Amino acid sequence: MNLNANKRPLRIIIYYDIKLPIMSKKNCTNMIGLQFFILIIMSCSTGGSEDTMVQDQQQVQQQEEMDEVDDVHAPDYWSKAELVWSDEFEGDELSSENWKFETGDHGWGNNELQNYVADDNVEVSDGILKVHAIKHDDGLGTVTYTSARLNSKDDFKFGRLEIRAKIPEHKGNGIWPALWMLGSNIGTAGWPGCGEIDIMEYVSFEPNHTHFSLHSLANNHTIGTQITSGPVPLETIEEEFHNYGILWTNEYIKFYINEIDNVKLNFAKPTGSSFESWPFSQPFYFLINIAVGGTWGGLHGIDPDIFPATMEVDYVRVYQVK
Repeated sequence: MNLNANKRPLRIIIYYDIKLPIMSKKNCTNMIGLQFFILIIMSCSTGGSEDTMVQDQQQVQQQEEMDEVDDVHAPDYWSKAELVWSDEFEGDELSSENWKFETGDHGWGNNELQNYVADDNVEVSDGILKVHAIKHDDGLGTVTYTSARLNSKDDFKFGRLEIRAKIPEHKGNGIWPALWMLGSNIGTAGWPGCGEIDIMEYVSFEPNHTHFSLHSLANNHTIGTQITSGPVPLETIEEEFHNYGILWTNEYIKFYINEIDNVKLNFAKPTGSSFESWPFSQPFYFLINIAVGGTWGGLHGIDPDIFPATMEVDYVRVYQVK
């Protein structure tokens, strides 16, 4: 027991208007001393009780605050989510407030063949964003490819994040469209330390299917430990728009198609997790792109007649529980 846990300043109260019976000096001194002793005991006892009461009140308040935090596992949790950000792709040009182009032809870590360029391979019309992968043939035997890679300027931490899109018409092998996210600390943490959330990936050598995946230092495809759904059947993926989304909290990431209860991959935060296995408690930004070839997209070659290939995006939306 810590005897100093409730230690308080000593309070001494002196009554000046005390009527005492006539007594000897010695008895008077003893009487006053007894009164001081009683007052001291009462003061110390009362102080400890007050401290205990304050501590109890603080504990009750903390418990009440904890009880007010929404349970992310509750069946109605996501019904409370509110729209906080979106791009509906209205007008006739891409919003420079929402998106920026990432350009280059250095293979992007996957031996991809396209050159990502700004502006030329993107158009907005009729409320739809269109991303084009295009083949260029100089007639002298040199074939090159251009495409677009869009990064959102805003980043987000937790929520229901959804993209409605239609995959390019299936004409053959060789393209690799993706709707995905990267940790905003990629500049310092690098990949895969920043984390990656693949909301939708598609490879055209595997028509009528999509994939959902997560990557981190502990779990990524370069070491064969990525968290993935594997191929998920979706018969009309190339013909119709579908909603691809995640339900993302500090406890789990769930991937769904069309409806939030149609979950295709559920990854729970590992027990005793570290940043190596769970880098998903930080802000992430969106990416939209079509890759050509590459270690996965080009696994079965590139058919020359699949171009141009166009992915259409109806909207990108972020909902969060306030």
